[in-house]
Amino acid sequence: MGHFCVNCGSPLVIRVFEGRELEACPNDDFVLWRDPKVAAAIVVEAAGGIVLGRRAIEPGYGLWCLPGGFVNDDESPAEAVARECREEIGAKVEVDSVLDVYHGAKTTAPSIVVVAYRGHLAAGEKVAPGEEMLEVGVFRLDALPPIAFPSHREALARYAAAEAASASRP
Repeated sequence: MGHFCVNCGSPLVIRVFEGRELEACPNDDFVLWRDPKVAAAIVVEAAGGIVLGRRAIEPGYGLWCLPGGFVNDDESPAEAVARECREEIGAKVEVDSVLDVYHGAKTTAPSIVVVAYRGHLAAGEKVAPGEEMLEVGVFRLDALPPIAFPSHREALARYAAAEAASASRP
């Protein structure tokens, strides 16, 4: 609690909307809706495997993750993941397709909706760690290090399943 109305400045009170208890203004129609944040991540294919970064920041300091991050309000999720790749793994990537969409529930922060993509390094690109990564590496699917986030583990499992399915097709 401790939030205030953006219209009149009054302290918000608990009211029930659509069966949910939410903070709302007692004087007008302002409701503090708890909307999720949107993030994007990408499985980047490179020679020998997929690109992962070892995080230099919390959450997940020292653990490995897919390139990605939050979507800014002036960009699409695909634009965000391309930007994040330049920032985190120092490379331009080509976004090929949407892999899946995941919901990450949180108890201490807004939940997250993650749009996971499949893509590849652009021609001639090499990976290098950006400020948010201790290191970057290329890993085979059968030799992945510990992955920081459940949504990234889900995306990697979905990617592995798609790869296995395409390998078994005649």
